[in-house]
Amino acid sequence: MSFDKFSRTTSLLLVATIALAMAGTVSASSIVDPAEKYDGEPLQLLTFFLFFVGYIAMGAAFVFFMSERNNVAPQYRTTMTISALIVGIAAFHYYYMRGVYTDLGSVSIEYRYMDWIITVPLMALKFPSLVGKEAITDAKFLGMGFTGVCFTGALIMIGFGYAGEAGLMNGVLGLVLGGVGWAMIVVATGTPWTSGKGVDNDKIAPELIWSANALRWFIVVGWVIYPIGYLFSPGADMLKGNQEIMAVAYNIADIINKIGFGIVAWIGAKKATEALNA
Repeated sequence: MSFDKFSRTTSLLLVATIALAMAGTVSASSIVDPAEKYDGEPLQLLTFFLFFVGYIAMGAAFVFFMSERNNVAPQYRTTMTISALIVGIAAFHYYYMRGVYTDLGSVSIEYRYMDWIITVPLMALKFPSLVGKEAITDAKFLGMGFTGVCFTGALIMIGFGYAGEAGLMNGVLGLVLGGVGWAMIVVATGTPWTSGKGVDNDKIAPELIWSANALRWFIVVGWVIYPIGYLFSPGADMLKGNQEIMAVAYNIADIINKIGFGIVAWIGAKKATEALNA
């Protein structure tokens, strides 16, 4: 009983902390009238709109996941915490990306990749936290287990993606090598139709199978939106560079994948909790 009370208090403190931190970053200089500023520029208006919606949606999702953390069984609370961290971290970065775009008219890839280098490995961690360690196999790849493969894949994907967008290497090569990291994660976690090298579907609880496969759909299909945005990156120099098209694709992908990833994990955790209490 005392542990539950402590857990609830911790959750409320975290919610209050992020809310105050976000509120403290708002200044009069960052307030603009988008209809006036982007008059006659619908793509720029859409870009601003998605930065703003991304910031608010991620913050709202953080509050929701933290509020729901104590409504699931203890073994699924880590999953809810990871879900909250992903969107909470993204909310901060979206606030600053919106500010850079509003004040300077540029789309910051630095803030974008600072967000991804933290949140993508966390998304990989969410899978074993939901399905349970029993469902994670002992299979090794280059001496690495499930977590090692997913973390290394995430770092490869983000590292080469940034190098390509920042002009540190050929854009096509950065996209291809980054895709290798994505493929590593897919091989480890599996697809909606197959077990992964690091996951045994037969050991996933029946009430969690839907959520596990939904997470795989996000990784296999939802993450494909990111390379589309990369193609329009001015720094990658592939298609005719357009920072707004790139930002729109990235923002849509983030909103769908980060929040959606958390929602399907929450649904699975709720179903598993109900099964335990039945």
